[in-house]
Amino acid sequence: MIGRLNHVAIAVKDIKKASELYRSKLGAEVSEQVPQPAHGVVTVFITLPNTKIELLEPLGEKSPIQAFVDRNPDGGIHHICYEVDDILVARDKLKSEGARVLGDGNPKIGAHGKPVLFLHPKDFCGTLVELEQA
Repeated sequence: MIGRLNHVAIAVKDIKKASELYRSKLGAEVSEQVPQPAHGVVTVFITLPNTKIELLEPLGEKSPIQAFVDRNPDGGIHHICYEVDDILVARDKLKSEGARVLGDGNPKIGAHGKPVLFLHPKDFCGTLVELEQA
């Protein structure tokens, strides 16, 4: 069921500063900032040869990642994203095995324009997992 690692998401307080750190210190290819109002974040993607790093900055005080950034003012790994061939089949299989899907359980369109779901971190070794339709 699980496919390739799509990205590792890092929540940050200042996405411009974090982007410049990756660009100047590590020589990374860094995308432009893209507001994602439906998800309450601003995103930047850092392209690596085998995956991506997603930088997330809260978009407004009601952002779902604001509390995470408040608890981790220096930033930190927020979630990992795996690709799946069929997100609905994956969701149904995981739910039948007791995994909790966050939100209303229906996929939303993510930053790559593809359906995504999030799985409860308590069901996956303390890690918030995002599934993205491949």
